Amino acid sequence: MLQAQKILKKYYGYETFREGQEKIIKSILDGKDTFAIMPTGAGKSICFQIPSLLLDGLTLVISPLISLMKDQVDALKGNGIKATYINSSLTAREVRERIENAKNGVYTLLYVAPERLESEGFCHLLKNLQISLVAVDEAHCVSQWGHDFRPSYGRIAPFIKTLSHRPIVTAFTATATKEVKEDIINLLGFESPSIYVTGFDRKNLSFSVMRGANKKDFILDYVKYNKDEVGIIYAATRKEVENIYENLRKKGYAVGKYHAGLSGDERKERQEAFIYDDIHIMVATNAFGMGIDKSNVRYVIHYNIPKNMEAYYQEAGRAGRDGEASQCILLFSPQDVLLQKYLIEQNNLSEEREKNEYRKLQEMVDYCHTSKCLRKYILEYFGEEKVGDTCHNCSNCKDDSELMDRTIEAQKIFSCIYRMKEKYGTSLVAQVLRGSKNKKVLGFGFHGLSTYGIMKEYTEKEIKDMMNILIAEGYLHLTEGQYPVVRLGKKSVGVLKNKEKVLQKIQKRKEEVIIDHSLFEVLRKLRKEISTREKVPPYIVFSDSTLRQMSEYYPIDEEAMLRIKGVGEEKLKKYGDEFLRIIKSYVKENHIEDVKTYTKENIKETKDEKVPSHVVTFNLYKEGNSLKEIALTREMTPFTIQNHIIRCATEGLPVDLDDFIPKEYEALIIQTIKSIGAEKLKPIKEALPKEVDYLAIKAVLCKYNS
Repeated sequence: MLQAQKILKKYYGYETFREGQEKIIKSILDGKDTFAIMPTGAGKSICFQIPSLLLDGLTLVISPLISLMKDQVDALKGNGIKATYINSSLTAREVRERIENAKNGVYTLLYVAPERLESEGFCHLLKNLQISLVAVDEAHCVSQWGHDFRPSYGRIAPFIKTLSHRPIVTAFTATATKEVKEDIINLLGFESPSIYVTGFDRKNLSFSVMRGANKKDFILDYVKYNKDEVGIIYAATRKEVENIYENLRKKGYAVGKYHAGLSGDERKERQEAFIYDDIHIMVATNAFGMGIDKSNVRYVIHYNIPKNMEAYYQEAGRAGRDGEASQCILLFSPQDVLLQKYLIEQNNLSEEREKNEYRKLQEMVDYCHTSKCLRKYILEYFGEEKVGDTCHNCSNCKDDSELMDRTIEAQKIFSCIYRMKEKYGTSLVAQVLRGSKNKKVLGFGFHGLSTYGIMKEYTEKEIKDMMNILIAEGYLHLTEGQYPVVRLGKKSVGVLKNKEKVLQKIQKRKEEVIIDHSLFEVLRKLRKEISTREKVPPYIVFSDSTLRQMSEYYPIDEEAMLRIKGVGEEKLKKYGDEFLRIIKSYVKENHIEDVKTYTKENIKETKDEKVPSHVVTFNLYKEGNSLKEIALTREMTPFTIQNHIIRCATEGLPVDLDDFIPKEYEALIIQTIKSIGAEKLKPIKEALPKEVDYLAIKAVLCKYNS
């Protein structure tokens, strides 16, 4: 595995493998058929890409979408790995040329769509290649019980049988229930496979369910408070996509739309605009996203409930592929369930499959109503055992809402529905409660009801919002059909009889957090310029997480830059000079003297250390260690350790600043500061004897300004 480790660093810029990767790669290199279930963003591709560089011959990758192939091949080329794809975007001549080049060993990896295997002519061309490894991506597509069933995946096993030398067969997926797992193993013709389930958990994702919220208002508020972030908003129908898109466009947001009603060119144009960061928000149906390998999506909002948990987890999993903290929010309303049932009915499925689809939809509804940890619910759905009861990172575990007593309002609403004979929809009920004088209300004589106008202090919209929450909580229910009628549920009886209270959770308004990402933004701008120049998506240049590490550690030479995660030799060669120039300029302009030494130990400390770094330094100082000894122990620059000590002093920790101020020079330092000013340290240092160092000046400033 030493060679695999070297390749990981050289081509991908990472020192260590992620969880599960090393075992999977070793299994493949040992010549075993291998089936891996890994969460989105866990690095599935590396598991077959690294073996492809160590095995003789060609690796054939079966990939479901044209855009997915292109993105992965572009990323491989960017890392200095020889790869190509064959799909319907190529001419017959281009296909033949690429096959010939593959035959001559020009490529390490060849990506093809499963539909290509339905062509006998194409399969015949592949037989002439020395295929050492077959990697089936999105392997759940082989199963009719999977959420993206693709009949063409059924051609993979028969094709492999036609090859004169059987290659190692591997398969990868992020979502698979027990029955789908069994299908994958059987239908791909595995021979004594090694099976690895690294878990379905995505710890960086925070899951939330909002029941009965006003969806339009929620979207506008959320986007307002996250205006610099990249996100996807999924809706169930084209009409809803268009409405959300128009609302955001009118507010001036950089937003795009994507659904099956657009032409192929329009969809391609919108997708590329999103990938290249020309637009920050994509509003789409589930037709969008399977081929998106964009790493910096910070939130995914589902405007409607998806049809099943597999679809939801895959779509939500498009957030945070770079490992950074990201939000997955589902806006639930009971009307969405009726819509999904209608869509199931329109699919003309067999009785068995239709029954299965209804069961999966109900499990999705249960997820929206569960009071237990949302992450636990998801992981147990996919068969994970020993899941903790709380994750501290979902809307159920981390509930910062306030309970408000809505009993009086609920009683008024229930009474009005009862007096209207439970025959009308939420809009008309709200109008009666509001005291509307429109023709319909007056025509039906509802102005004579005792509940007419008893909630006139609320707007019609506010009353409907309350009713939606009551529906979501089971106090009311809607009939099916094009014009649903609102009726009283069993839970309303106790409330009307004053035996039970209605307590509703009201979300606290979050303050807009302003964070200084100045160097990060400068680096992001440079990345965008390179992306435009080279016609590749920004994340193929460097991911957000790589830029964040650069903006934290200020690498100012090639050795330091290579220690940043995601910077390999090829990318350093391509982009290193431009990024180093920007960082050096930023460090100089902002008088940043504390440039950290970025080592493997620092990386581990930053990731795992619960005690703040400057406090670790303070503890070593209190044990009697000199600052020089601490710098050597922690493998940090003296500047870093000095700044830690000064920071501790400013925070009130018991630091004896006199330890760092030469007594004979203290008065002179004070006089020089008064004469020159304290805006910059360098002029003060130059005006003082050489024996006075920067730490002494900082200590004096801290001592007399604290």
